[in-house]
Amino acid sequence: MKWNGKIKAGIALVLIAVCAFGGWRYVQNQQRAKEAAAVETTEVVRMDLKSTVSATGTIRPVHSVEVSSKITARIKSVLVKENDEVTAGQTVALLDGKDYEAKRDQAQYKVTNTRAKYDRVSYLYSIGADTQEQLEDARLNYDTAVSALSEAESDMNEMTITAPMSGVVVGEPKTAGTMAVQGSDNPTVIMRIADLSSKQIQAKVDETDIGNVKVGQTATFTVDSYTGRTFTARVSKISQTDTGNSWDTSNSSSSSSSSSSASVIYYYVTLDVDDPDNELLPAMTARVEINTADRPGALVVPISALKTDANGSYVVIKNPDGSQENRHVETGIYSDEYVEILDGLSEGEQIVNTYTAKSTSSSKSKNSGGPGGPPM
Repeated sequence: MKWNGKIKAGIALVLIAVCAFGGWRYVQNQQRAKEAAAVETTEVVRMDLKSTVSATGTIRPVHSVEVSSKITARIKSVLVKENDEVTAGQTVALLDGKDYEAKRDQAQYKVTNTRAKYDRVSYLYSIGADTQEQLEDARLNYDTAVSALSEAESDMNEMTITAPMSGVVVGEPKTAGTMAVQGSDNPTVIMRIADLSSKQIQAKVDETDIGNVKVGQTATFTVDSYTGRTFTARVSKISQTDTGNSWDTSNSSSSSSSSSSASVIYYYVTLDVDDPDNELLPAMTARVEINTADRPGALVVPISALKTDANGSYVVIKNPDGSQENRHVETGIYSDEYVEILDGLSEGEQIVNTYTAKSTSSSKSKNSGGPGGPPM
């Protein structure tokens, strides 16, 4: 029995020793991993760096028009269909003019009748049988009838709908039998014609980025319809007011809506599209990258290596002897992965890209800056 107790005690001691050794090895491995992470470095290099602003917009033709009627009448026939090319002045639709023909015939009859009455009164006035007032009334009736006839004939001329510009019929036109209603507020659109040889993108740019966008800057964009394809464009206009007109305090309802429902202000930026093969269609969604800055051969470091403190941006330098120091730097433009270093570093220096906090030597201060600001 005594030997069994001693054997059990010995086994227990061995197990405790094994567990202790395993725990010690685990702690050592974790410490080595931390130390390896603490000294992961990257070299300060030069490369061509671009800074871009991302935006989303809609493709639209530069020139387009909605064709509507100047009178209210039923559409008799439509002479073109979707995708047809038309030229300015070409007849594209006819209206049913039966009611207007009757109105014109009645106006013509009234002109003939009032003219005859005027001639008779004029004769009677010349022989003293009618008064000056009767002559003037007869003349007024005749002039009114002539004016009504002119209006009726003008309406008849509106029975023929012509294309106001050359281009392509986009979308299905209205069909025969549809009532075409005139009006300045909400007229019936019989068809739409667009010049698809020139297109634009109307993109919305965040207020934090709009200051970096300038007229003339180049851009690239993609559309879902052409996977893997990249198209080019150029900034042609920057709106001076935000998309919600939130600055306009004269419209209290608009201002209130903008301040309460929109936490971010956007501005419209118009870009002229390069589409020589006419592949892009109106209303396609374009994902745009505007090239706001280009630095060939810029001195750069990964954004992940850039830190900030109360004095600005800094990186952690690994010296040849293995020691580390914080060095403040002046930054330039940013790309998605890299930041330009204007001052504070030299090409070939080693900087810590991932590290744990540890004591460092004194730092050299430089101003920091750059579009979008350094990461925290």
